[in-house]
Amino acid sequence: MARNKEQRVGIFIDVQNLYHSAKNLFGARINYKELLKEITAGRKLLRAVGYVVKTDTTEGEASFFEALEKSGVELRVKDIQIFAGGAKKADWDVGMAVDAIRMAGSLDVVVLVTGDGDFIPLVEYLKWGLGKTVEVAAFSRSTSGKLKEVADTFVTIDDYPSTLLPIGRERKSAAAAPAAAPAPTRTASPAPRRASSRPAVPPIRPPRTAKSSEGANDF
Repeated sequence: MARNKEQRVGIFIDVQNLYHSAKNLFGARINYKELLKEITAGRKLLRAVGYVVKTDTTEGEASFFEALEKSGVELRVKDIQIFAGGAKKADWDVGMAVDAIRMAGSLDVVVLVTGDGDFIPLVEYLKWGLGKTVEVAAFSRSTSGKLKEVADTFVTIDDYPSTLLPIGRERKSAAAAPAAAPAPTRTASPAPRRASSRPAVPPIRPPRTAKSSEGANDF
């Protein structure tokens, strides 16, 4: 799709939504430098803002935030709220909407990187209330159908393989979300053996070899 190279673009990234979608759908993490490149598509990028929640317990969180900033993403950080009884809340929806509206005056195109249908009223207000072009970028299978409809353009991140990095893959620079614990593997049960009249012979076991280990973190 042809884009007007003179358009001023602002990108607002729902980092948590994107992280979980990439992990659950593709077993991958996001290369944010490539993501910004594909979304901007040669236009004038004025701001790219990512919304994250700080937990202080997630391994690699600090290095992830640093890598995001090196990729050109300006961070908005909020501490996770823990209520009596252990309930937790981590929500950036209102803050992301306020920023998009506040910055819209200096933008021609607002890009929301999220599949969350809660942003439908924001898209409608930016379009009909402020007269802005609104694009939504996300993974197709995890995006609200109504959100796709109300946006002027839906950018399918699935179409850009360079934005995905398999979890566990070594890399030197690209920013990606923190690695999750590997999913348990299932092994097939051995088929029952036929009865034999010959005496049992102890099986000959091959010598064991040490497995190679991969780095736990890959920032």
